[in-house]
Amino acid sequence: MARVDVIMPQMGESIAEGTVSRWLKKVGDTVKRDEPIFEISTDKVDAEIPSPSAGVLMEILVGDGLTVAVNTVVARLETDAAAAAAAPAPAPAAAPAAPAAAPASVGVPSTPVAASAAPAAPAGSLEDRLRTKSSPLVRKIAAEHGVEIAALSGSGIAGRVTRKDLEAFLAARPAAAAAPQPAAGASMYAPSGTEQHGPMPTPWAGDVVEPMSKIRRITSDHMSMARKVAAHVTSFFEIDLTRVARIRQAMRRDFEAQSGQKLTYLPFILQAVTQQLKRHPVLNAAVAGTDVIYRKQINLGIAVALEPTGLIVPVLKRADELSLTGLTRGVNDLAARARGKKLSPTDVQDATFTITNPGVFGSLFGTPIIPVGTTAILGLGAIEKRPKVITGPDGEDTIAIRTCAYFSLSFDHKVVDGADADRFMADLKKALESIPETGF
Repeated sequence: MARVDVIMPQMGESIAEGTVSRWLKKVGDTVKRDEPIFEISTDKVDAEIPSPSAGVLMEILVGDGLTVAVNTVVARLETDAAAAAAAPAPAPAAAPAAPAAAPASVGVPSTPVAASAAPAAPAGSLEDRLRTKSSPLVRKIAAEHGVEIAALSGSGIAGRVTRKDLEAFLAARPAAAAAPQPAAGASMYAPSGTEQHGPMPTPWAGDVVEPMSKIRRITSDHMSMARKVAAHVTSFFEIDLTRVARIRQAMRRDFEAQSGQKLTYLPFILQAVTQQLKRHPVLNAAVAGTDVIYRKQINLGIAVALEPTGLIVPVLKRADELSLTGLTRGVNDLAARARGKKLSPTDVQDATFTITNPGVFGSLFGTPIIPVGTTAILGLGAIEKRPKVITGPDGEDTIAIRTCAYFSLSFDHKVVDGADADRFMADLKKALESIPETGF
């Protein structure tokens, strides 16, 4: 008879906690090894977590909707099915047993606790970072109400202040303790030095109010953070894909028969992108303070839309080492597993450059937001036939039907100059418009 702990996995190098979205099994159920037993949401991924062993689910220690630190034990399995069947099934715990696993309810003091009263943590430690860095949304709400986050005791990891903590504190705070009125000419909704914005919208009669999903809240926080850390500029190029379309059509039947994969325009574009990233390394880089890290690996993040709402960016590792068939298989596999919630932690880590394809929905072009930790993102517009003026060998201009698309490159102007970005795009355009008949 043996027991096996089920832990909250670390779904990414920078992820410190995860939320149990829902349990797929209940106490007393028999589970197989690698069978999904619960769903989680983190800052990077929504995923089903497989069982580490075959057996019977004996205890659920962290209930639906609770957020705990990575490596926290969330359940226990009994690997001896006969012994487990004879044992009484304990009721699921309403909250994590360990103090580090955010309790279900939090007592908020009527007055802020001094920051010095919090237990000291080594500088640079996980506890120290979490203690001093709340989510962008929490910091925004705190700024609006003149609250010093460091002075509060939170229920998150290592005392991290969550939105629930802050809202409870504000509800308990006397009206007289509200933030002072702003000076003349300043925003009445944000203190000096913070971004000004309008009043909080209120629902009208007949409106439907729904709370954001976990993945929508995460996306909101990430997009806000990404806009703040990068100096966004976007450049647009129109690219003639007529030659790519002709080559794709010529090789499509044999390719799909041999590989079993549908051949789209995307693998051709990915191959061209990896070639140009080698020539323009600043687009495959990361900013670390006053340093620029030039990545040797080319790992392409491919944005995938999830139904009914949401977005995730699985990563195709070492894309420059893959053939057209390898790129096709890799992209299709990641997209299928993303939509089926089958991604592993490594599948969403370490992107060095990102590609998003809103063109599949008919969008002509856009200004995508650069993911944190990279310097650029490429947006692909709708591929469609357009009338274009073509100059023939004899110098005569004619109107021809060409297959074209607008590509947009959003780049971080802190380290990428406009000339660098445009040279990358010009070379990408040239590569796609002059692709050899045999492909790259």
